[in-house]
Amino acid sequence: MKVFLGSNRRVELVALLVGLSQAIGVNAQAPDTTGISVQVTAADRAAVSNSTAGRPHYLSAKGSNEFRARRDQILHAWQDFSNAASNSGASRTVSSASQASLPHVTYPSDLVYTGGPTVDHAHHHAIYMLPNGVCPVQTCWGNPEGFLRDLSQSDFIHVTDQYVGTSDDDRYPVGKRAFVSFTPPRNFSKGSTPFTDAEIQAVVHAVASALGESGGYGQIYHVFLPQGTDECMNAGLTVCYSPDNGPTFFFCAYHGSANFPDIGHVLYTVELYEDVGGCDVAPGTPNGQLVDSTNSVLSHETFETITDPDVAQGATAWIQFLNWQIFGSEIGDECQTLYFPNGFGAPPFGGTDTFSVEDRTYAVQTEYNNARHSCTIQP
Repeated sequence: MKVFLGSNRRVELVALLVGLSQAIGVNAQAPDTTGISVQVTAADRAAVSNSTAGRPHYLSAKGSNEFRARRDQILHAWQDFSNAASNSGASRTVSSASQASLPHVTYPSDLVYTGGPTVDHAHHHAIYMLPNGVCPVQTCWGNPEGFLRDLSQSDFIHVTDQYVGTSDDDRYPVGKRAFVSFTPPRNFSKGSTPFTDAEIQAVVHAVASALGESGGYGQIYHVFLPQGTDECMNAGLTVCYSPDNGPTFFFCAYHGSANFPDIGHVLYTVELYEDVGGCDVAPGTPNGQLVDSTNSVLSHETFETITDPDVAQGATAWIQFLNWQIFGSEIGDECQTLYFPNGFGAPPFGGTDTFSVEDRTYAVQTEYNNARHSCTIQP
């Protein structure tokens, strides 16, 4: 039997179906047509040239460069910490709350508050980098926005309560999304030049300007790069995400901040293609290695942006400086499984635990919890 509906009835039916789909699963992937397309211009690049930014803090890739990467992070953290103390004219002190916890320090050591800002409420905005304008979000990354939405509604996010001073629910909702097309290849194996952090900052500037959600500490921009795309921290292309070029392969993702002359302070994270050796989670996770590797790294960078958003701008917040072996580590770094390629039998995967929201389960790394003096998935 065929049923014919008038135009008004069809509109009502569509609205009903949309409402039902939202009620059944708020985590449903938004269609790729939802969002805006943004083009990076010379004005965006000029804004980066005239901006100030701290050194981004990266998540070390597991492999032959991991020891060096961690060592460099320690040296950079010490340099930043020393400069901040010199600029203030006095040695930086820890908060009374941190001092109270010192007698209970275990390994890994508790994080210490060093005076910088934290993020108590913010909107997440997704930026998808599309090679030649095409890369379906679900195929290329999974559902990062759905994950962020569930993370905000989970008990897991409340691990950060003790660091940001609030226990509000759903305080990190998902905001807007944007697509930025680029011309591939951008990697070593094809003989082309990888992206640099300066170029990513230009992307963030373009999107933040277009969305009208520039910043302060109330907006976090997450940039997702697709498979086969490399990125380096500097123009020298020596510290990179480059699975296709082992000598420069140092990191899987990072977070940072920048002060632009026109739109002000902006927080951002960068997630590369995480389903590669050195960045992926172990097989057998609930959503498969592509999705859970992306989510786990995104979780890592989100927690670190919340608890230490400005990293090396002379305003660090919650970091580890009681244990020299992991000096400068942030909330996620302390809970990364060390990989020793020459011994000890450690697997080349990060350790994970699971959390659930309704009927959706995610495998992600744990985060350091001062209240429990350990890495946990629960507050």
